[in-house]
Order: sequence, then structure tokens, then C-alpha cells
Amino acid sequence: MTERITAPDGATIVLHSTGTGPGVVLVHGGGVTIDEYRRLAARLADRFTVHRYNRRGRADAPARREPYTVEQEIDDLGAVLAHTGARRAVGHSYGAFVVLRAALRLPLDQVVSYDAPLCLSGRGLPTAFLDPAEEAVRAGNIPRAMALVGAAVNPQDAASRLPLGVQTAICRLFLRTPIGRRMGELLPTTLLESRQIQAHDGPAEDYAGIGAEVLLACGAKAAPWYPEVNDLLAAVLPRARTLTVPRCGHNGIAAAPPRLVDPIAAFLAAPTGPEPTGPEPTGSQPAGPEPAGSR
Repeated sequence: MTERITAPDGATIVLHSTGTGPGVVLVHGGGVTIDEYRRLAARLADRFTVHRYNRRGRADAPARREPYTVEQEIDDLGAVLAHTGARRAVGHSYGAFVVLRAALRLPLDQVVSYDAPLCLSGRGLPTAFLDPAEEAVRAGNIPRAMALVGAAVNPQDAASRLPLGVQTAICRLFLRTPIGRRMGELLPTTLLESRQIQAHDGPAEDYAGIGAEVLLACGAKAAPWYPEVNDLLAAVLPRARTLTVPRCGHNGIAAAPPRLVDPIAAFLAAPTGPEPTGPEPTGSQPAGPEPAGSR
């Protein structure tokens, strides 16, 4: 089902909904659209009504307002929550950043964050790549900009250790694919989003006001700072636990294997507990051994 709803600034948000059951809003990451999350939505749809919408500046979404800030994303998410009555949200990558920032002021009962690229007092997402990547974009060299971003945010990948010229050549080929073209077109937008993450660098305690129950998930094959960010947040959030998903990379949430979908669905289906009176202990589900070469 597709609906059109109105954002606080009067722009039109196109809402795509599927499934039956309690409402869950999915907030997608940078460089992609909701299309990459079809499998996740389908695998949750037997238990939840899954609401997806393209964030501004892509596909059927309205243009962004300038200057861009994450507050625009929070306002749009708030409009979706108000329209649907949903009080659960799942965010991936930059979408996880949006959802966590939103949980500080929007009525959310349950939040799932997958690979949240936060900066927490200088820890977490590295940002040294931003200046050279933006310079490459200004020069019209999208393959080089994409290579710089990829090497910085995926240091665990073997390709990130290749010479930059080789990585650039690989990205030039990738840009010929449909998903590559989309990511290349959205790369300037992705860099703006990364600047917002950088602008909100601060202590983990900045998120201590989140009252929702939070599942801080990450892929065992994603960058090493995602579990570090999750541990820092879990130490200060009153109702959080962590989950490391075996054999999943950063884009594992789009592939939506049962080992990722099932614990997320179980978390979202569980009744929410009472508001805590003080910090509670957090739990962690570590990843087990992984076969080499799996993703």
C-alpha cells in the first residue's frame, strides 16, 4: 500500500507499507533507497506492518531543504510515526543515527539500530576521509571519492588495503552497475550526512535520555568500530542491549538472513517493560566463529 502524507514543512512523503501487525518504521541508510530493503520488509511482514519511505533527495522523496540538518530527518520520521501510530523503528547506518537522535524527542517504545555510524568523543566513525572525498566530488572524480569513502568506512575489507588507484578503478567499474550508479549519484548526499554525524560528535551520555528499549545491533563482518559504539551506548542507555550478528557485514540487513531477522523480530514483538527508575544492566550476544569468506 502506498500513501502520501504531509511533512511539517508541507512537503509530501510517500509512504510504502506492507504486512499486518504492530507498526514498524524502517529508516534506510545513506547512498541507497528503500528498494534495498525489500527483503527485510518481506521477512518482517508476517509479524509487523512495515512502513518504508525514501528519505529526502532520492527516488520519490521531496528535495531537501538547505542547509541540510538531521533535524529534517527527525521531523519527517515524526510525521510518519504520527500518521501510522507506530512506536517502533529500525534504522540502518545513517538511518540508525537518525533513529537514535529521534528517540531523544519522539514517542518511540522500541528502537533497533544496526551499524550506527556515530562519533562518540572521537571514537567510532572516522572522518578524515571527508575533506579529500569532498574535494574529489568537486573535481568531478566520483570513482576516486567513492574509493576514499569505501577504504575509510570498510577497513576490514581486503580491497581497502589495495593502492588507491586500484580501488578507484574498481569503483569505476562498480559505477556501471545499477546500484553503483545510484550510490554514485547519491555520494554528495552521503557526504553531507557524514558531516552531520561529525557535527554531533560528543560523549555517549548525549544519548542517555533515550527512554525507549533499544537493540544495538551490528554485523560481525562490518567495521570494528560498530561494536565499540554499541558498547559505549549500552553503558549509558537505561534500556539497551547489544547484538552482534554472525557472518553479517554492513549490508547484511538488506540481505536479511534469518540469523539477523529473527532476533530483531523477537525484540520488536516482546512487550515493552515499565520505564526504569535507574540504569539497568545490558546484555550482549556475541558472534560465534565464522567461516572464512562468508558475508
